[in-house]
Order: sequence, then C-alpha cells, then structure tokens
Amino acid sequence: MNPTWQNFLRSAQAGFPSPTGISFPARPAEHQRIFALAHLGVLTVSGKDAATLLQGQITCNIKEVTDEQSSLGAVCNPKGRAIATFLLIKQADVFHLVLPIGLLETVKKRLGMFILRSIVTITDNTNAYCLLGITAPPAPSPGAWLATTRQTFISVHWGARALILAPPDAAIAFWSEQVKQGFQPENPANWQLLDIESGIPWLNAETSEEFVPQMLNLDKLGGISFTKGCYTGQEIIARTHYLGKSKRGMLLAEASIPAPEPNTNVLDGRDETVGQVLAAQTDGQSCKLLIVIQLAENNQYQLKLADGTPLHIIPTTEYGQR
Repeated sequence: MNPTWQNFLRSAQAGFPSPTGISFPARPAEHQRIFALAHLGVLTVSGKDAATLLQGQITCNIKEVTDEQSSLGAVCNPKGRAIATFLLIKQADVFHLVLPIGLLETVKKRLGMFILRSIVTITDNTNAYCLLGITAPPAPSPGAWLATTRQTFISVHWGARALILAPPDAAIAFWSEQVKQGFQPENPANWQLLDIESGIPWLNAETSEEFVPQMLNLDKLGGISFTKGCYTGQEIIARTHYLGKSKRGMLLAEASIPAPEPNTNVLDGRDETVGQVLAAQTDGQSCKLLIVIQLAENNQYQLKLADGTPLHIIPTTEYGQR
C-alpha cells in the first residue's frame, strides 16, 4: 500500500490488523459507503507489444477493451484452469490488471515467461495506485457493466457500485470529498461480501488452478471470448463451450458462521463430495459463499459442508449487478 495513502487512512481512524486488512470504527450501517481496498493489487503491462502479449495469454479479447470499457478475464494454465481472475483496465497504451494481491507475483511471473523478445514491461504498481470502492456512486453511473470513466482517477462501473483506481493525491481528494458528502468509511470485508453476492469469482492461492473459467461463470460476466483465437488454455475452454455447458458451475449459498476456508469440500445428501467453496464472508449471523459444484439438471440441491453445516442455495438471475 502506498505510504502516503496509508498515513491518510490512519488519520481517518483506520487500523491495519494485517498487511491486507483495514478496519474502521464500528458505525451504524449506511447506504452510502466508501472502502479502501488493500486485498487487491495492480499489475501494469506496458510497452509496444503489451496488447499482443496479453491477447495470447488471457481469456478476454484485448481488442474489446478500451479506455471506456474494461473487462473481467483470467490467466490460465495449458490445461485451461484459471491461475487468477482479474479486472483489465486500459489507459491509453497501458493495461492495468486489478487482481488479488496474493496472486499478483504468480501472474507477473507467468506473463513474464512469454515476453521473449517482445517490447513489454510488467510492473507491480500496487504502491503507485490506490484502490477504492464506493456504493451508490455520487455521479450518474454509466449504464454498461464495467463501463469506464476517467477524471483525475479511473472509475469502473461495478454494478450498483464503482471501483476506483487513483494515484494517491487523487484518492485522498476523492475520499475526503465523499466523506464530506456523507459517505461512511467501512471495512473492506464488507466490499468482499458484496463481491460474493454479485458473483465475482476472485481466486486465491488455495483455489488457483482448480477451475476452468466457465465453472466460475466468467463467461456470464463477459470475461471469455470464444472468437478471439488462440491463447494459453483456449483449447480446453473452447471445447467446454462448444460441447455444451460445463457440468460444474458457481452458485451463491448461505450458511451459518463461521465462514469456511476456500477449497473446503461441499457434500451432497449422500455425503459425496460434489464441489468446493470458492470464497466466503460473514454477514451478521450467517455467511455468504460462492461454491463451485456439480450442477443438477432440476436445480434442486441438498448440500452441506464437510463438517455437516447445511448450505442454502440463493437463486440469482444476474451477475455483477449488486
């Protein structure tokens, strides 16, 4: 985290219980909330051949990513398993990948393997930028999912929220202005909860290389192109698409607390393992989970965690819109 940004947040009563954790004093819940996000990092790919390199390594189509339209995507291994998912933001000829900070170095090394003689620079810019989240954005939100606007900062339409990428001075100015307007600083764990409820499939070290992107509903979120041509893992991903829908998919579920760890087994009524927990976050007296399981044709499920905790499936019709 940028030291100037961290010091500013500390002056705003933020605590830092861990390298990626931020806490604010407890306050009554408000609709207008603002978040400082330290669990995500920024990997910047620049240079004359940056777009070509990325086009051969990621699931989304780099040609459809513009200064006005960002995209979700994944970097996959040759077996088509997602190493990491990310938000891809274009800024002129530079591309920013926003992704979980625990996988940033893994992705940097993976992309670096394919530079060869290309004119490309891959930089960990996590300390050069600040990431913020905001609910009920104060300015009119663009209508399209992941539509992108820029002022002194970059704002990505995140459903009913906005994700902000800003240099420290712009982040401090934006935060200060929103707090004056009544926005309440809140713990980033609650932003992660909203991401889970929105079906955003962030991976971590435990879930990396476990799932084909369709199992994460990345196709429904616009993060997979089936027409762009070859990229690492494309053959498996395309075969899954053209031979019919994936037999495994991601569902939103609810359970009693405590929240299970990623990759915890999910069992059916016969105590057989049918999937894993992708992510979980507490919500008051319960927790919300994203689980990747074998899909039932009748959409009827009797599921539980390995310790016997029952899981209740929450029906969803839209992704990324909360």
